[in-house]
Amino acid sequence: MAEFCAVLAFPAMRVALRTRGERLTEIRYLPPETRVLAPRNSLAERAARQLERYREDPDARFELPLEITGTPFQRRLWSALTRIPRGETRTYGALARELASAARAVGQACGENRLPIVIPCHRVVAANGIGGFAHARGGYLLEAKRWLLAHENARI
Repeated sequence: MAEFCAVLAFPAMRVALRTRGERLTEIRYLPPETRVLAPRNSLAERAARQLERYREDPDARFELPLEITGTPFQRRLWSALTRIPRGETRTYGALARELASAARAVGQACGENRLPIVIPCHRVVAANGIGGFAHARGGYLLEAKRWLLAHENARI
């Protein structure tokens, strides 16, 4: 855990933060039994407070300096994810059509998102159900996705 700047308790998971300089570089879901870690710097403190507000109110907004790195396609997809309103979902196929791509490419790019919650990849579901999450098809990561969608009152 020393590599993270903070680890927060959320239902179904822990949410870990990593910063570099004045940018939030990563939000990672960890197993629910992971120890909580108090923020180690001012940006981690600010990000932790905003994520805790989200935990209590799914309409909370994020205003954080982000380091977003990825391929041009990933960046286009992640931008599209930020336009999915709370309480709504899109299918991998629908996003693929919007971006002139393939559903599998959308799923892979969602799995590579290093800033989940802020870039809400959990709002992307399969045509016939919840789909995967963070390259996983089960375990605590899928439970985290279920919690996030329920928290936002999204229908699957």
